[in-house]
Amino acid sequence: MAKTKPSSAKKDLDSYTIRGTNIVVKAGDCVTMRPSDSDKHPYVAKVEKIEGDNKNNVKVKVRWYYRPEESMGGRRQFHGAKELFLSDHYDVQSAHTIEGKCTVHTFKNYTKLENVGAEDYFCRFEYKAATGGFTPDRVAVYCKCEMPYNPDDLMVQCDECKD
Repeated sequence: MAKTKPSSAKKDLDSYTIRGTNIVVKAGDCVTMRPSDSDKHPYVAKVEKIEGDNKNNVKVKVRWYYRPEESMGGRRQFHGAKELFLSDHYDVQSAHTIEGKCTVHTFKNYTKLENVGAEDYFCRFEYKAATGGFTPDRVAVYCKCEMPYNPDDLMVQCDECKD
């Protein structure tokens, strides 16, 4: 009789505890992930699914956030230092590359934060990686500069429109 290989079936997991910490990651959480080049900023992703096999290999399906400089067109004057774009780029990665959890706020909520921590980011655009397109393709612009608001820059009220 032939020997059967043990099943390496994958099973969905409810959570993953980051190695060496008590930080628990669940589907829906935003995380920072270790880049292969230690000179780069950590990558930011939203965990879509966590799965493991019978050998304790844990993988996460993630949806990547892009930084402006990683997008077609690059960083523009109105992009905030902590701005990210939620992309349509999905990937499966080893859970061991997760460094920690972070929070990606809506633009409105980010501008209301009293203190912006290292783990705080914001997103006001979705990004189509293949085409370089953005949704929405327009955002509100302000007065004379006709530029979207950059939360890192001090804005002064316009005498004309009071905006």
